[in-house]
Amino acid sequence: MASEEQCSAPPRWRSISLTHVEYPAGDLTGQVLACMSLLPIAILVGFVTLIVFKRELHTISFFGGLIMNEGLNWLLKHILQEPRPCGGGHSSVTTEYGMPSSHSQFIWFFVVYFFLFLYLRMHQTNNARCVELLWRHILSIILLAVALFVSYSRVYLLYHTWSQVIYGGVAGMVMGVVWFFITQEVLTPLFPKIAAWPISEFFLVRDTSLIPNILWFEYTVTRSEARNRQRKLGTKLQ
Repeated sequence: MASEEQCSAPPRWRSISLTHVEYPAGDLTGQVLACMSLLPIAILVGFVTLIVFKRELHTISFFGGLIMNEGLNWLLKHILQEPRPCGGGHSSVTTEYGMPSSHSQFIWFFVVYFFLFLYLRMHQTNNARCVELLWRHILSIILLAVALFVSYSRVYLLYHTWSQVIYGGVAGMVMGVVWFFITQEVLTPLFPKIAAWPISEFFLVRDTSLIPNILWFEYTVTRSEARNRQRKLGTKLQ
């Protein structure tokens, strides 16, 4: 009897608008672009995963910049209060305001910061200069294409106007540049002291800012340690 009463007056269901992206039914392009719109969420999940498993201060600072960038976007939206396009008619959005686009601001912050990190922060320590430049350029082109697709998806899916996307991109790029140089000039000199804090040592937080190329460093150290352990294991078995 109770179950019949519950069915007769069903609750009002709502979706989690953070991951709820709508596209025109039967539109394959819209479906692909809707998936592209979810990339900022995938990036945030990737950052949380890196922080949990790497616990590196520069990664934490990068993530903190992304969060502050989102906070600035929320503030700008509620100051400007420009509505979203009238033709959208979406059933679920995080806020009724559309200026500037949070997706555009997020992805351009990420891409510009990553560009600066890639070309100014990372330096290869071996002699593979041509290979190093090649993979940097290829990665940069891929990131640029991703940012353009994510930005275009917000206009195509009628979540934002072109001006909202463009201004969001400009705000994200400016924030990316500013936060990168704050991290490099202000925070990075403090990283050794922060890494030496007892709480940092307890949580195994580390500072790799003095290592030119962390990928190459981790690869060589891991390979060397694996070979040493293999030799020790071989000596014990003899």
